[in-house]
Amino acid sequence: MATLRPPRSVSSRDSSDGSERLDGAGSWDALEWTKIEPVTRSVSHVNSEFLLEAERVIEEGHGVVLVNRDEAGTLFVTNFRLLFLSDGTRNIVPLGTIPLETIEKFNKMVVKNQSAARQIDRSPSRRLLQIIGKDMRIIVFGFRPRTKQRHVIFDALLRCAKPARIWDLYAFTCGPSKFSKPNSKVRLLNEYFRLLGKGSHCASVSMVEEGSFTLSNDLWRISNTNSNYTVCSSYPFALIVPKSISDEEVIQASTFRARCRIPVVSWCHPGTGAVLGRSAQPLVGLMMNMRSNADEKLVSSLCTQLVDGKGSRRKLYIADARPRKHALANGAMGGGSESSSNYFHSEIVFFGIDNIHAMRESFARLRDYLDTHGAASSDGMSSFLRHGGSTWGGGNLSSMSASVSTLGDSGWLIHVQSVLAGSAWIAARIALESASVLVHCSDGWDRTSQLVSLANLMLDPYYRTFAGFQALVEKDWLAFGHPFSDRIGMPSVSGTSFDLTRQSSTGNLSSSPVRQSSGSFTPQTSNTSHAQNNYSPIFLQWVDCVSQLLRVYPFAFEFSSTFLVDFLDCVLSCRFGNFLCNSEKEREKCGIYEACGCLWAYFADLRSLEGSSHAHYNLFYDPLKHNGPIFPPAAALAPTLWPQFHLRWACPSESQAGELEAESRSMAIKFSELQKAKEAAEMKAKEYSVAMETLKAELRNEKRLSSSAVNLAQRASKESAAIKRAILSLGCRVNYTSNGDCTVDIESNPTGSQEKSIQSPPRKESDGTMERDDNSDLSVSVTVVSDDVSSSPLGQVCETLCPLRTRDGSCQWPSAGCAQLGCQFVGLKANFDAFDHLSIYDSYFES
Repeated sequence: MATLRPPRSVSSRDSSDGSERLDGAGSWDALEWTKIEPVTRSVSHVNSEFLLEAERVIEEGHGVVLVNRDEAGTLFVTNFRLLFLSDGTRNIVPLGTIPLETIEKFNKMVVKNQSAARQIDRSPSRRLLQIIGKDMRIIVFGFRPRTKQRHVIFDALLRCAKPARIWDLYAFTCGPSKFSKPNSKVRLLNEYFRLLGKGSHCASVSMVEEGSFTLSNDLWRISNTNSNYTVCSSYPFALIVPKSISDEEVIQASTFRARCRIPVVSWCHPGTGAVLGRSAQPLVGLMMNMRSNADEKLVSSLCTQLVDGKGSRRKLYIADARPRKHALANGAMGGGSESSSNYFHSEIVFFGIDNIHAMRESFARLRDYLDTHGAASSDGMSSFLRHGGSTWGGGNLSSMSASVSTLGDSGWLIHVQSVLAGSAWIAARIALESASVLVHCSDGWDRTSQLVSLANLMLDPYYRTFAGFQALVEKDWLAFGHPFSDRIGMPSVSGTSFDLTRQSSTGNLSSSPVRQSSGSFTPQTSNTSHAQNNYSPIFLQWVDCVSQLLRVYPFAFEFSSTFLVDFLDCVLSCRFGNFLCNSEKEREKCGIYEACGCLWAYFADLRSLEGSSHAHYNLFYDPLKHNGPIFPPAAALAPTLWPQFHLRWACPSESQAGELEAESRSMAIKFSELQKAKEAAEMKAKEYSVAMETLKAELRNEKRLSSSAVNLAQRASKESAAIKRAILSLGCRVNYTSNGDCTVDIESNPTGSQEKSIQSPPRKESDGTMERDDNSDLSVSVTVVSDDVSSSPLGQVCETLCPLRTRDGSCQWPSAGCAQLGCQFVGLKANFDAFDHLSIYDSYFES
């Protein structure tokens, strides 16, 4: 055995007789209880952080030890699950947390220490609670001696994990919430329409209520004979039957099949017309001589004509899932198997798959094997891998070889292979030979459901998508009456429930030599055989088969192995109402659709939050790679343990499939993020490029405008200079003020004498009166305005007498040089002497 770890201290609390501290070493043998100061108990954080909707705490125990991991914590019993909270991290421990309906059985046990003789009386016995789950785990909790905590937890489990009525389940307490369930009948009809090639039609609730869903094609029709479940209580309300068979003949044929489960169509090939049918065993009797004309006609109608232009009929295979001897033995109870001589062009094939009791025992042996030889053994001692030890740490090669052979002795992988092989054979007959196949076992709801649904999965790529997988499960498992209440072990409509406390698992805690040497286990509950109940992991085994196909064909499935694990956990926990009851009729009677949440809606909501990066999506799915049937060869049908499901509790570190998937998913998410960042950068670059082009265009436009402005400025400058020269030539002086106004002063002495402006103020006399300066020269200030030249008298004279005037009336001055002629050109001479006597207030300049 591996070397024990150093002792560690983990605190634990109790409300009745004080609190104690658990000093734990590497195994249960080294655990010791010592007193410490009381600590106030509080679970308010549990109620707010860890509980689901409508989940409430029933009972709790403090200082409980999860023996599998040698970890102390607080154990809560809620109305939905057994919840273990670590004292060290204050987080939920997944191994110690299990839904109540996932518990197959639980037992109280006592371990007596084998110590020295003088100490044996003073050494308290260890109080243990063993929990055996339907999901491959065995959990053992240790309680402090001389307390009533184990009794309180055990009684709470008896009350909550074993409800007397189906309405006491958590699914009804929680209600539909936001995960409401659409009408399952509508979804079944839509699947029927797809199979018949009527996908353009859409089913509705009114169509179901009115019974107007009886569509048909050339070969098959949808019958409403069982709309009130009068023909067969475990069949759906609508059935696909041959078009040539009337409803009266369907009713007559039902009396010849066990539980009235007549032959009906489960899937039809869209191209060849071959079908996959299902039924229960015929009631041929002990002498195998009972016959039914209606049943033989119905079965023969499955052999429609081949589409080969020759009018030949296709072959019919009748696949009996049972071993031949079991089929013959059922004759003593009125059952049996068909005779090929009574059914036209048929061949009988026996698959040899064992019944539900053999599957239950095989599953129990596999679970005990994994617990004994896993890394987290339920007794904390028997595992060679515990505390990091080597698989071969025991040093006994023969014992290890014997333990490995125990896996084969469980028979689980052999049973999985039988189901896979039978399903592959059925799919090959339909796809390769265009033959029809009728499948049945005894009642037609266990092995028949396994074979038919798995063959559908191989034949139709639609069923390998999320939507198709849902349609497949609802059609071949739920609608066709697989008894989930009986097989999973939950209360039925009648009020009876699965006995959780009186089940014995093949292989006992005391079977291990290590366990025997460490102490004797004394169960405090009596045990009975599994054979006294109908619990069996039939559906779990089918999902295991699907995982094997997913392993062989990783590109063919839209969903991942993680989805299958989560799917199974939800089915076993009964958190949602989809898989309650034994038939569609019972679910409708209980109002499951209105009262409980829907598993499919819950999963769809989870996937919508993360999109294609969610763990339920298969990263490698390529719908074009396997867009037709898949036929695994015989060599590929050798199954292995499903690591994500079988090894997740016993050998968590060895469950590599989940880690690889998670790592691949993480890489895919990073790649997707980089791809998005690249696209965003490219979009940004395009935006910058467009902005640059816009700026360049604006810059070019600005340059053109600037060049045009420069040209205009140069032209204006030239014109201004010419005008200035012209004005100067007239003897005027141009003045520019700071505000941009321009004034022209007319000079009285063009030869250069000093001039004065008429705006100059008059000189004041000593008596304050204004006096004119008669001796000063007169200067007149004229403001240039944009008046029309033609309106000025001077302009009119200029227009009349100017010899440089063009024909169109335009003036060539100042370029003409006529300004050099001055006032003599117009024959005028200014009387400047008159300005000496001119008053500023006179209207001399008025025209």
